[in-house]
Amino acid sequence: MAKYLLLKHYRGAPAAINDVPMDRWTQEEISDHVQYMNDFAARLEESGEFVDGQALAPEGAWVRYDGEGRPPVTDGPFAETKDLIAGWMVIDVDSYERAVELAGELSAAPGAGGKPIHEWLEVRPFLSAPPTITE
Repeated sequence: MAKYLLLKHYRGAPAAINDVPMDRWTQEEISDHVQYMNDFAARLEESGEFVDGQALAPEGAWVRYDGEGRPPVTDGPFAETKDLIAGWMVIDVDSYERAVELAGELSAAPGAGGKPIHEWLEVRPFLSAPPTITE
């Protein structure tokens, strides 16, 4: 089994086919979208392929170390940034092909008008441990 991170973007990815921003959806469209996501996660939980997932708020900040004895430096939040992560899901699947298959299915979550969004999802494998070298 291999773990993959599926990233949903508020923006920054190529435009979805049903590219109506969520702030213009009706409450029913939002509820249907969230239900689709929950049902998808529940199904993967049953198959043992779901690890974790969360939706993220659009606000946040960049943080970096600024030297010994100095407080961390922060910058942001950047609501105007071109790339905002809306949420993520970690899956544990048998192959890259299965990760792509599931990302494609997740991309079909309903949006405006109840039609599938066909959004682009980023699929990223977890970095595996480097091989142990013995002499």
